[in-house]
Amino acid sequence: MNTPGFNIAAVERDTGLSKDVLRVWERRYGFPVPERDSHGERLYPAEQVTRLRLIKRLMDQGHRPGKLIATPAEELSALAPRRSGQMEPTAQSDTSGLAELLTLIKQHDATAYLQAMQQRLARQGLQRFVQDTIAPLTRRVGEAWEDGSFEVFEEHLFTELTKRVLRQAIATLPPGVRGPRVLLTSVPDEQHILGLLMAEAIFALEGAECIPLGTQMPLLEIRRAAEAHQADIVALSFSVAFPQRQIPALLQQLREVLPASAELWAGGSGIARISPLPGVRLLGTLERAISAIEEWRAAHA
Repeated sequence: MNTPGFNIAAVERDTGLSKDVLRVWERRYGFPVPERDSHGERLYPAEQVTRLRLIKRLMDQGHRPGKLIATPAEELSALAPRRSGQMEPTAQSDTSGLAELLTLIKQHDATAYLQAMQQRLARQGLQRFVQDTIAPLTRRVGEAWEDGSFEVFEEHLFTELTKRVLRQAIATLPPGVRGPRVLLTSVPDEQHILGLLMAEAIFALEGAECIPLGTQMPLLEIRRAAEAHQADIVALSFSVAFPQRQIPALLQQLREVLPASAELWAGGSGIARISPLPGVRLLGTLERAISAIEEWRAAHA
């Protein structure tokens, strides 16, 4: 091989397509077509990984995988055109200053981005910083990734730098003593952590005791953690990239296995179009998360 291939675990992480999906597509559609290493393990050429990433992006926009796989590469790229000028709105159309932050990421200037974010944090305070900077900025980065004006590595750079700023800010807050005790995590295959960090910042500012477990926890492990920590609330975050049709069933399964004393809350842009579910509190906005804490305290006073 002229260039090294990527093993199936790396392709899963890179594209967001599970190993099972990759194997099924290989059998059903004849794509991808991995090579094999000396141990017989699959190795995917870089051009196939790039195509898989584009297919996943278009699937998230509602296209069918079978039709996408059969579409020639040139036509596939035309389905997700890059929008010239999207990252450089005029001052009149962007009074929030978010465009400048996006430009710094696009220029790969990590130092300037961190400095600008720290300045906004100092100016706005943590709550407004989360609500007025990080939340809308995250949405715009997601839109830029979907339309192709952000590369995958640029979205990752944004995520890692923003995580650093948020975690540093959360670490300066005093420990929560008023309750509730909130366990924060995400379900398997939900890798996005910024929603969890935003929720943790908001809950911690309200004096709640936060127990962050990171992302991609198996449902039974979430139950064990809730029991071990005697959690009052299990809070999950779903990004817009998570398959929406899977969310109701996952929430219902988790509700069934959680202790009856633990409430189940779900937030993030991924739940925007989810219908109400019994035993699950859906938090469409960060403002709603604040009022939910107040309502919990009123009910448990």
